[in-house]
Amino acid sequence: MEKEKIRIDKYLWSIRLFKTRSQAADACDNGKVKLKGDNIKASKPVVVGDEYEVKTEGKRWVIKVMALLGHRVQYSEAITYYSDITPADELDRITFQAATFNTGKRQSKVGRPTKKDKRDIDGFMDF
Repeated sequence: MEKEKIRIDKYLWSIRLFKTRSQAADACDNGKVKLKGDNIKASKPVVVGDEYEVKTEGKRWVIKVMALLGHRVQYSEAITYYSDITPADELDRITFQAATFNTGKRQSKVGRPTKKDKRDIDGFMDF
C-alpha cells in the first residue's frame, strides 16, 4: 500500500478527521490544511512522515502520517494510521472551549416554568 499515491483530501477523510471527502477538499482549498506552514491543494500526495496542521470545526490538529490509508475504516483502526502531535497548550484551549460550549438546548428545569410551576403560581396568586 505504501507504493500507491493517496491524495491528502482522501487521506484526511479516511482517518476520520472530516465527515465527507468534499469537506476535506474544501478545507484544503480554504487554507485549513498546511504542510510546513504552507497551504496545500487537495490533490497533493501524502508521504509517510509528513506533519500536517489541520483546522476542523472543533479543533486544530497537528498530525504525523504513520501509514497510508486509501479507504475509510472504523475509528479504532483509523487512529493507527496517524499520530496526534497537537501541542499541549492547544489541547488545553480545546477542553476549556468545550466546557463552555452552549448547544442551544436549555437545561432541564431552567428557563420557562413547567406545567407544575404554572399551577403553583396560579394557586399562589388566587389566595
